[in-house]
Amino acid sequence: MSPLPATIPALVRTRVRAAVRRPARLTPEETAGRALVLRLVSLLLQYPDSELTGARRDLTTVVEALPATSAAEHLARFTDWFAAQDPEALERHYVEMFDLRRKSSLYLTYYLHGDTRRRGMALLTLNQRYRASGWDTDGGELPDHLPVVLEFAALVGPGGGEAPLRQHRRGLELIHRALTDADSPYRHVLAALLTLLPPPTEADRAAVAQLVAEGPPNEEVGLDPYGTYGEGEFAPPGTFVPPAPAPPTRVPPAATSRTEGPR
Repeated sequence: MSPLPATIPALVRTRVRAAVRRPARLTPEETAGRALVLRLVSLLLQYPDSELTGARRDLTTVVEALPATSAAEHLARFTDWFAAQDPEALERHYVEMFDLRRKSSLYLTYYLHGDTRRRGMALLTLNQRYRASGWDTDGGELPDHLPVVLEFAALVGPGGGEAPLRQHRRGLELIHRALTDADSPYRHVLAALLTLLPPPTEADRAAVAQLVAEGPPNEEVGLDPYGTYGEGEFAPPGTFVPPAPAPPTRVPPAATSRTEGPR
């Protein structure tokens, strides 16, 4: 495409360029297919309890029936591995990847805000977004847990529904990199998700490299309810931290005959 003539007013040039960059609208069939992939990714990133492992054959069948795309190819690689594993081995691997490693935690606001007070506000904003869309989560997980965010994206659609995924793209890139470094088959699930998002920018790549080198932001005060769980130690993302016990009530000493006034 030839460059726009310089004589065209700047406002017109800007609007034309914005229109060129704007992605084509999805057909209803494409939107439904995208929602299915998001729901599959959400399911496959949940803890492999007996219900999920019992549905492995059905999940494999659904993935095999997907249209031929990069996302479908990645999901097929994962479900091939997932279907062949012993359930207890799946549970151990999941815990090791997502519960014991900070760089592959599934709590997205952690990567953007770390252990700071801003994380609490980000969680509140996510909850407000869900409620404004008429979606009420069951409260079993924090609103930034990736399977929850994915379910919202599948329900609401590519625009506002996928906005939290686009906002936290850098965290998703970091999770994918950590899973790849650990040679975990879950890297295929993250790779399938990333194929649905816009390509990373140079700023995204630089930010991910900084996250790898330095970790998320940190803060030592004002972290309730995501505060420290040990002396000088921060709780991993998503960990429930019970409130500190209240100090014991100080009972005043009993009055003696020398100080006791008239009744």
